[in-house]
Amino acid sequence: MYIVYEVNMNKFLLIIVFISAGWLILNKTGEVSIGPGVFAADMPVQNNLDFPKQFQKGEYTITELASFEIKAKILGKKNYFTGRESDLSPVDLALGWGRMSDESVLEHFDITQSGRWYRWKTDAFPIPRREVESSSANMHMIPADSSVKDRIQSTKKGQIIQLRGSLVKVSADDGWYWRSSLTRNDTGDGACEIIWVTDFQIITP
Repeated sequence: MYIVYEVNMNKFLLIIVFISAGWLILNKTGEVSIGPGVFAADMPVQNNLDFPKQFQKGEYTITELASFEIKAKILGKKNYFTGRESDLSPVDLALGWGRMSDESVLEHFDITQSGRWYRWKTDAFPIPRREVESSSANMHMIPADSSVKDRIQSTKKGQIIQLRGSLVKVSADDGWYWRSSLTRNDTGDGACEIIWVTDFQIITP
């Protein structure tokens, strides 16, 4: 009888451990809701650079194309571990601004990320399709240092963030290259922003 009790206690403790681990994982990677309303009203700010910088990061040459600043809602977050892009950018954030930062609008969309792409679908458009396309984008984050990397990694879907840095192109000696979009009005292949992130803040209310 004592042995049976001990075995049952061990099973109970094991279940508690699994439940606790699951809660920690969900809490770390879960979603934040801040309710309806436009929490990031402004368009991203992009400016030409008088003296664009060029620098090395490992085997890659990074060249600035334009300064970039954005306040936006995280529509999705995806970690990447394979491919040359992941050497530089371990995280993609799908970001929305204007009415694409309003949860009463976003509840009509199913949003996913894979293969360095951001995809959405809806059964009924709450706002015009073109507004969806020009007020949201998948953005590849290249953190400038470990502190910025840690802050990006700590984000959750639904949060409001603000970042500063520059849109860049990346090249390697073997001919490989990766170039950022320079407009918010494009779609499809090549439409994503590649951002050298020098400052990153979570500003969720």
